[in-house]
Amino acid sequence: MNPIYLDYNASTPIDAVVASVMCPLLDDAFGNPSSGHWASVPAKAALENARGQIAALLGCAAGEVVFTSGGSEANNLALKGAFFARRHKGEHIITTQVEHPAIFRPCQFLEKFGATVTYLPVDGTGRVDPDAVRHALTPRTILVSVMHANNEVGTIQPVEDIAVIAREHGILFHTDAAQSVGKIPTHVDTLGVDLLTIAGHKLYAPKGVGALYVRRGVELESLIHGAGHEQGRRAGTESALLTAGLGAACTLAQDLAPMSRVRTLRDRFWQSLRERFGEGVVLNGHPELRLPNTLNVSFVGRIGAEILQRMDNVAASTGSACHAGRMELSPVLKAMGVPPEAGLGAIRFSLGRATTSAEIDAVAERLSDILSSHGSRPPRVPRPTAA
Repeated sequence: MNPIYLDYNASTPIDAVVASVMCPLLDDAFGNPSSGHWASVPAKAALENARGQIAALLGCAAGEVVFTSGGSEANNLALKGAFFARRHKGEHIITTQVEHPAIFRPCQFLEKFGATVTYLPVDGTGRVDPDAVRHALTPRTILVSVMHANNEVGTIQPVEDIAVIAREHGILFHTDAAQSVGKIPTHVDTLGVDLLTIAGHKLYAPKGVGALYVRRGVELESLIHGAGHEQGRRAGTESALLTAGLGAACTLAQDLAPMSRVRTLRDRFWQSLRERFGEGVVLNGHPELRLPNTLNVSFVGRIGAEILQRMDNVAASTGSACHAGRMELSPVLKAMGVPPEAGLGAIRFSLGRATTSAEIDAVAERLSDILSSHGSRPPRVPRPTAA
């Protein structure tokens, strides 16, 4: 089988249009954007043009866009920056049990500094109840962080409803939109957020660049101290090359029409799997309120990692991990209450702009070959590790 890439939620290739914007800057924008001489002019122009392109996608002011090294840094700046800037008002943070590690780990870090963190449960589709957010609020709550869409199952959270609750109580609201930008609308005023994370390599821009939207008037403590780059929010000389790539990718992302084709392919893939495997395959995540490119399915009684190992040149991700010979469900599937006999057989197929119907059909056929070769009796599912 020719190589087939169905792991776009992990990382995307650099779009040809993005690359064409970046290449000239290798020669023409080598200066420091903060310098005041001729060599800085093209670098500064590229930097600010990119900032405007990102602002246009998000529907915000250019001055509200802070460049970072990626989504992880943007999340860390949002959480740690808000905590240390507002700790005089309180120490309580609310998030969910299905967040990316780039949210979990900063929250755990802040607990060492006196933060109290509430990790809200989700339902079987991976969605958090806005009323649970409301009930978790205390007079000491200073920040709520709920991802826009889940990276594993694609479930879209009720961000707009949660934002209303946070605003009513004067609490900052952050959303990690690394997976949703370029796939579904992400206008910050529609979402109602104060802080929003973008990761370049999730939307056909290069790795090593991202951005954090910071609503005007929101104070954040810097993570990286030095000179006064990025309005004093993030020290370090900006890369005109990388930011130009992110800006170009955000301009492309304004057109969501390609996602309609991707959604059609995803649904065709799911229908094919259901026809081939019947009750032996189940959907993980919300059946409707999920990213148009994401299909997370469980092959009941199977081991997802073993299936992927036999799929030759197909790139996808599993919903379990092997530690010292023992299988463990992903925290997301565990939080959703997916039983081990299904969860250990989970595979995430995430499609992209370049995915073709021929590739989808080839993967479905290969899955049929692999699973039928096991015989009619599925292999024994190993006992998962304790939660």
